[in-house]
This record gives sequence, structure tokens and C-alpha cells, in this order.
Amino acid sequence: MNKRINLRSFKQFLASSTGGGIILFICVILALLIANSPMAEGLNSLLSTQIGFENESIQLNYSIKQWIDDGLMAIFFLLVGLEIKRELVEGELSSPRQAALPIFAAFGGAILPALIYIAFNFNQPLTQHGWGIPMATDIAFALAVISMLGKKAPASLKIFLAALAIVDDLLAILVIAIFYSSDLHFSYLLYAGGIFMLLLIFNKIGVKNLLAYIIPGLFMWYFIHHSGIHATIAGVLVAMTLPTTDDDKESALEKLEHLLAKPVNFIIIPIFAFANTAITLHGEMVGGLTSTMGLGIIVGLIVGKSLGILGTSWICIKSGLSRLPEGAGWKHLFGVGLLGGIGFTMSIFVAMLSFDDPILVEEAKLAVLIGSLVSGSLGYFYLSGLAMKKD
Repeated sequence: MNKRINLRSFKQFLASSTGGGIILFICVILALLIANSPMAEGLNSLLSTQIGFENESIQLNYSIKQWIDDGLMAIFFLLVGLEIKRELVEGELSSPRQAALPIFAAFGGAILPALIYIAFNFNQPLTQHGWGIPMATDIAFALAVISMLGKKAPASLKIFLAALAIVDDLLAILVIAIFYSSDLHFSYLLYAGGIFMLLLIFNKIGVKNLLAYIIPGLFMWYFIHHSGIHATIAGVLVAMTLPTTDDDKESALEKLEHLLAKPVNFIIIPIFAFANTAITLHGEMVGGLTSTMGLGIIVGLIVGKSLGILGTSWICIKSGLSRLPEGAGWKHLFGVGLLGGIGFTMSIFVAMLSFDDPILVEEAKLAVLIGSLVSGSLGYFYLSGLAMKKD
């Protein structure tokens, strides 16, 4: 029964992620068209419009873009946190042998791109802080591409890629929390920590009402937002406190995950993509693609991801810690590694945290788009070619 429930949950997750990936792609194209048309000024004006209120003790007045980046994305991180916890309790990460391969692959696929970026940008003070940009895999886009292959790719590859991307997101969250936070205010951190402890107590005593976690979670978001740590981390912390079980009864965590999956994949991520890929292209940006920063991102995504995932998978399997996904071979893992180079959402997010210079941010976003497009295209055609040879 548990395997049936897990498979159904995975199919629901896959369906929402792949459909969201298609909408995401449309939003990216639309954003680029508008940003390079006479409507660009109007869009920028809209995104910079302030919404909210503030007084002597409360500051909640931000631009629409800030609400998208810090508010809506906290909900995205909440869903990611829910997916991570469910996989740890009852999914692909619930046993050491099942978890070993995607965990090792995710680490390799994160570390090698970061090292490649550092190699390109060593002793470059303006750009060296962007090493976290090519580390992450975009779940929605990657699963959308592999699902387009249909039966050309073994079903086990889709499960492996999903688990890898989830672990990958956890690593990205840790990197953001540890390395991309500054000017910490410990009083706010203490308030947030107190709320987190309260939610853990709710979990321990068996509180299952979602509002008992969500309402305090909103206050946690506010305190973390003002602490210097990026506010989206609040979403992950709330997710880790929600109760779940490994039986077939729907838990509070699974209920919230089902409620959030479609709004996040079909609305929140596309809105984030639209707001953050509205890049006005100009001649200087082309030069940015061949700069040390641009090359670090592009090579990190295309080469670093594929070789990092393949290399650590080889170590994991040859050492006996795990085995190849059912029906898949080493060539399939290389193809999945290429799809892992679709960085997009998380990569763009880290790019915005990496640089103060708006021009560098825009150039980094363009490099992420190019690297993700090339990596995704190579992965798709490579895996398609493997299927044709097999036939």
C-alpha cells in the first residue's frame, strides 16, 4: 500500500512540475519580448510599485518585485521543504541504499560547478561571490524536459532526477542561508528561533491543524526577513516542523503539499520567472557571456553538472553503496547530468543575492538562461538519441 501511495504522490508531483515547466518557458519568452519592446518601461514601473505599510515598529512596505522575491518565493521554498521531508520519511530518500545515489549525485552536481566557477573567477573581487549560481537544478524545467521524452527514458530515471533535484534544492537552501546572508540581527533570529521551537512542540504533542503552523510561520517569515538571513528560509523551517507519517493516511504535511503543488508550479514560479527574466538585452551583455563570470556559470552548468553527477554516481555505485536505476545505464546517467544543468529558478535567485551591481545581475541571469537552454537541449537530444539506438 505504501508503495502505491508513494507512486501516486510522485505522479502528482511530476504532473504539476512538468505542466508548470511548460508555463515557465512561456513566461520566460514573454518576459524577454516585453523587456525588449516599448512596454519595458511600463513593466519596470509596475514591478517597482510599493505595496504595504510601515510605522515605527513594523516595516512591511516593499515593491511588487520584492514581494515576489521574498514573499511568494517563501511559499515555493515551503513546498520544496515539504517535498524534502516527505522523501526523507517515505520516499526515495527514506532508506540509506535508496538515498545514497541521488544524494551523492546531488553533491557532485553542486560541488563541481562551484569549483569550475571559482577557477574562472579566482582573484576577481567583483564576481567571485557568484560561485553558488551554477550549483542548483530547476525541478520544474528538468522534469518537464525528461517527461517530454515519454517512454524514450526509463521511468526510474525520472524518479532519480526528481530525488536528485530535491536534494539539490536542499543544498542550495543551505548555501543561501550560510553564505548569502549578511548583517545579522540576533534579536530577530531569537524571535524566529522561539517560533520554530513552538512549532516543533506542536509537532511533538500531535497538533495537526495546518493553521497552527502557518500563522506562526508568517511571523517567523517577518522576523527572519529582518534578521539578515533571506526570508525564504522560513518556508523550509515551517515545512520541517509539519507532522507526517509513512502510512497511507494523508498527513498534515501531505495535505499542505497537495494544496500548494499546483499554485506554486502554475502561478508562483512562473510569476517569479516573468519578473526576473525581463532582461533588456544590449550589446554589452553579449560580452558578459564570455567574461569570467559568464563562462563560470555556463561551463559550470553544462560541464560541471553533467560530470559531477556522473562522477559521484560512479563512485557510489562502484563502492557498492547503491546501484544503477532500473533499466538505466551509465549513458543514461550522463544524460540526466546534462538535464541537471538546467539551473534557472534557483540559479537566478542566487544571482540576485550574489551581486550589488545591477548590470552584473542581468548578465548573470542571461548566462543562466543560455547555460540552462544549452544543457537542457543537449540532455533531451542525447537521451532521445540513446532511445533511437536501442530501438
